[in-house]
Amino acid sequence: MTDTVREQDDTPDIRRVRISFETHTLWKVVGVILLTMVGLWAVREASSLVVLVGMSFFFSLALQPAVLWLTARYSWRRGAAVGVIYLAGAIGMVGLIVILIPAVATLASTIGESGTDWLNGVIKWAEDTFGFTIGSGAGFDDNVATTLEDELISWAKGSIGNVLSFATSSLGFVFNMATMAMFTFYFTADAPRFQRTVLGLLPTQRQKEIGWAWDQAIIQTGGYFYSRMVLMVINGAGFFFTMVLVGMPVALALPLAVFGGFVSVFIPAIGTYIGGAIPIVLTLAIQGWIPSLIVLGYVLVYQQIENYWLSPRISSKTMSLNGAVAFGGALFGGAIAGPMGAFISLPVAALITALVSNFVPHHDVDYTFSYEEHEAAISDARGAKEAEKEAEKEAKRQAKQDRKDSRKKA
Repeated sequence: MTDTVREQDDTPDIRRVRISFETHTLWKVVGVILLTMVGLWAVREASSLVVLVGMSFFFSLALQPAVLWLTARYSWRRGAAVGVIYLAGAIGMVGLIVILIPAVATLASTIGESGTDWLNGVIKWAEDTFGFTIGSGAGFDDNVATTLEDELISWAKGSIGNVLSFATSSLGFVFNMATMAMFTFYFTADAPRFQRTVLGLLPTQRQKEIGWAWDQAIIQTGGYFYSRMVLMVINGAGFFFTMVLVGMPVALALPLAVFGGFVSVFIPAIGTYIGGAIPIVLTLAIQGWIPSLIVLGYVLVYQQIENYWLSPRISSKTMSLNGAVAFGGALFGGAIAGPMGAFISLPVAALITALVSNFVPHHDVDYTFSYEEHEAAISDARGAKEAEKEAEKEAKRQAKQDRKDSRKKA
């Protein structure tokens, strides 16, 4: 028997991977890169148009509830409903301008009549309260008030002309507003077909998710604007009647009421203070301390009513947003898009919060923080005291009832 010896190669088996690109694959990669670069360049060049389209889509979301209400109640077509809303908005803007110009003229004449007394009164108050003088201490003469009156009157007379000249000279601004109005009209009037077109590009499961997000956008945006408008009307009416009650001229009370109601409702956090401060200061200057304190009292009382009763009832089914998130969203929106960004930041933040709560997974928190144990102990102690007080009250009621029963038996 012959043993056959086979030599084994101890060299490790090295597998070589050969990567090869076919010509058409390489051209596809190059084409995707070029298309991406062209797309980014186009977006950059048309950034203003992209912003206008985004703003138009946002405003169309805000108009959707009103359009649905008009079409359901009066059987109008969606285009006609949007046209009526546009007409109402235009009438409102013209009305505000008509109210504002005479108000400035009235304020100018009031300053011309009493401005010197106001300024000298402030100087005297500063001297009596803080012990220092402003300027030379001799006070102001009538020239200061007269100069300010002339400036305000000239501004009031030229305001309409300035607005018209701005509108005619700033063709870019007019074009942007017209573009936004047209896109908003299309997005709102043709919303059902537009929604179906977008959802038709997605698979079934993704359609449900995007459709839910779309509905939430309409609910959050429309609910925010309409609930804020109701609060603005209520607050503005309260401002108006309070200032007329303390003797403010109607020509001044009306624009101040519109200003106070709008700013305090639509500007987050600091709007409450700004919207109340201007009417209070002007009431102080024109009517004196007591009327201004009455207006201040109205502001304080109304804010409590709005925060604890009106706002929860009106906004309970629409937007629910943490105060810190609202304030931070306003700052972030203002930093990105200026006043308009701050204006629309709250519904956008509420929409993002709703999307995160629905699509981002959440887990139960098993960890207990140290302060939670302390707060739990305080809460238990408070509950025990309240239970003890309730037990004492119940014992007193029962003793009182027993005495009544004993008297009846006797």
